[in-house]
Amino acid sequence: MSAAKSHDEVYIVGGGMTAFGRFDGEDQALAEEAMRGALADAGLSWNDVDIAVGGTNGETKPDNMVGRMGLSGIPFTTVKNGCATGGVALMTARNGLIAEQSDIACVVGYDNHSRGAFAASPSRYGIGEWYGATGMMVTTSYFALKIRRYLHEHGIDERTLGYASQKAFDYGSSHPLAWRRKPVSVDEALESDMINDPLTRFMFCSPDAGAVSLILARGPRAFDLCENPVRLAAAVLRGRRPGSFEVFSPWLSPGERTGPSIDAAKAAFAIAGIAAADVDVAQLQDTDSGAEIIHLGETGLCVDGEQGAGYVNGDYVIDGRLPVNTDGGCLANGEPVGASGLRQVHEVMRQLQGRAQGQQVPNNPRIGFTHVYGAPGISACTVLVKEGKGA
Repeated sequence: MSAAKSHDEVYIVGGGMTAFGRFDGEDQALAEEAMRGALADAGLSWNDVDIAVGGTNGETKPDNMVGRMGLSGIPFTTVKNGCATGGVALMTARNGLIAEQSDIACVVGYDNHSRGAFAASPSRYGIGEWYGATGMMVTTSYFALKIRRYLHEHGIDERTLGYASQKAFDYGSSHPLAWRRKPVSVDEALESDMINDPLTRFMFCSPDAGAVSLILARGPRAFDLCENPVRLAAAVLRGRRPGSFEVFSPWLSPGERTGPSIDAAKAAFAIAGIAAADVDVAQLQDTDSGAEIIHLGETGLCVDGEQGAGYVNGDYVIDGRLPVNTDGGCLANGEPVGASGLRQVHEVMRQLQGRAQGQQVPNNPRIGFTHVYGAPGISACTVLVKEGKGA
């Protein structure tokens, strides 16, 4: 057990998650299910919660959840940061506990998206209409362009994309809350319908529905509630700098190549005092299989160009050097935007506590890492450390 139980340390002591997939009801019904599940997991009631934070990419307002959960008078903050919404909600709750000297926070992320690709106007992102005319507002085009360049620059075999998909669907097939539950072979992934070369149908996630909630506790209170609380050692958000090529940022300046994922991961590891090589289980944004490959390098979890050998050698499977996206990631779960980042943290929390709902990482994992990336070029990363009797 860690000796540090500072009042400025924040721990995850409970979590709840709905099944991901298609849903015909209201998105806030999903949020309520996840929140009540998280409270039950922590052995708490809604009246025990001091502050709450919620995120969604939809039209509803998460702070309206007090109408479902109870009018207890607590402050409820709403956030919206694209694919990074869940990570930002978690960071906001953590900071709120410390700033307000409160004990318990509830975080929730949810969405219920319709079928098809997300549609957005270029003007909403400060881009001319010409960008839409090129087809780049359909993010499949952008992701295909980015991974094609990355594969070329680092000499990675295109077949690596198929390995990433195979791994995701294998994990998803054994996770009771995953949406896509049918295994897919490397060849099936490579030979499925081409969407945007080199990315095929089995290499993309889809918008869907789902909700995740986490309960945070500050300082010694966490050890009263949970035998193995997971310390939120770092929660970091970074945006783009010159030299990055990001979603809806259609330019690339000469010189050093940068990126919000590079900056966020580096900062998270520095704050936590942990090296990337120390991570036992990781969750990376895999909007497509190419994104997982890129993010392995950008976060420092492997050297750029070594991903192909890593997949072939089984480095990223459940008993490999570094299990990645052990619940199937976005490929197997889809992406309800507000819930996706919290799904990652929920999965790592359960892996570190030895109670994974799908495949369990062996050998008592202690350190976890999560990463989300989204438009117009932002990334949120967390470092999670198991404390308590099992640490």
